[in-house]
Parts: sequence; C-alpha cells; structure tokens
Amino acid sequence: MRVHILQFLALQAIACIPLDAEETHAAATTAKPAFVLAGVGYLHRWSMNDQHEFTPEGQEDLEKWSDMITINVYPNAHDGDALAAKANAVLENYKNHKGMVLRTNSIPRTPDRPAEHLIAVVFGRPNFIEVAFARFKLLDGVGCSIVYSHRIYGEKIGDQMSAWLDHNGPKTERMLMDWNDMPSPASLRELPRKEGRSSDAKASPQKSQ
Repeated sequence: MRVHILQFLALQAIACIPLDAEETHAAATTAKPAFVLAGVGYLHRWSMNDQHEFTPEGQEDLEKWSDMITINVYPNAHDGDALAAKANAVLENYKNHKGMVLRTNSIPRTPDRPAEHLIAVVFGRPNFIEVAFARFKLLDGVGCSIVYSHRIYGEKIGDQMSAWLDHNGPKTERMLMDWNDMPSPASLRELPRKEGRSSDAKASPQKSQ
C-alpha cells in the first residue's frame, strides 16, 4: 500500500435515563470488559454479522460516544494478498464517504509476522468530527480490521481535533499497532447479537467493511 501523509487543517455529555438507577449501576459495576487497551477496559456493546463494537464504561450510548473499538472479521481473507485487498477496499470506501486520509502505511511480512496495514482518516460531520485508526491484521489465519475511533462533538471544532491529533495521533497509532491481546475471531463469533440501533448508525462509513 502506498504511503500518503496529508496535512489536516480544516478540520459531552452522555444523556442516559435508566428506568432503575440502582439496578443499572449494579449491572455496570459487575460487567467484565471484553479486553483492555492502553489501560482502559472496553465492554461489548453491539454485534451484527462480522462487525463488533466496544466502548469504555460510561459510554453506553452508541449514538454519542467518545472512544470506540470496532473489530471487523473478513472470513474469506486468509492470506496477505486477500488482507491487502480488504484494506484497499476500505480505503476507497473511506474516500467515497468524504473521509480525509491522514496516513496509510504497510508493515512488510517477516518470517514470524504476516504483513499488516494501517489507515488513519478523519470524517467531518455537522455535529462532530471523528478520527479513525484502522489496523488490518491476520488473526488465527483470518483477516480482521481493528479500528480505534475518537469523536469530538460540537460545531467549528477543527482546531480541537487538530490539537488532539497533534498530542495523541502518533502514540495512538503505536498503541494500536503494538496491541496483541485483541479477541480472536472464534471468540467474536460467540458474542451475542444486539439489536436496537438505527440503520444510520449501523451503516456508519468509518465502521463499514
């Protein structure tokens, strides 16, 4: 994959009313994170087909969150060529949905590690800006993308996102590329499927496969 670096210039409150506050709080405190990344526990929130979403505690509202991990499994991708094809297809999808590509990179195959790919992209929307770092990796011989997304809500917040990227962009990329404790494709298949999301949320371009 070619490497592109584009300069990024142009570029909350969670409202939740539980029916029973005590019961909801008790359930939240006993929930076990599906995994921990950079010291933060992520809980399973939603799955459909081969797409799975996770957010930290306190970010249950999938219409308004700050940090999310999305894992997509590509059951038919079993080698480096197929994985690269998926990465390139996602890159084109991001561009088609008006994503601003900040960076792409490929790590060549080594004797003990298959090739991997990275895409960093920003999406501007009327009420928020989202940056997504997508890592493409073979897990147990199956292609996957692991996407870390961060949102900032509001209008005219390009400067805020620029500052976040200046401070967090490189270390977020390293954190994601160095992470090796993600759930396996087999364990992801066992997760419960959760309904109740709008079609717009399910079709978010930065999460699509």
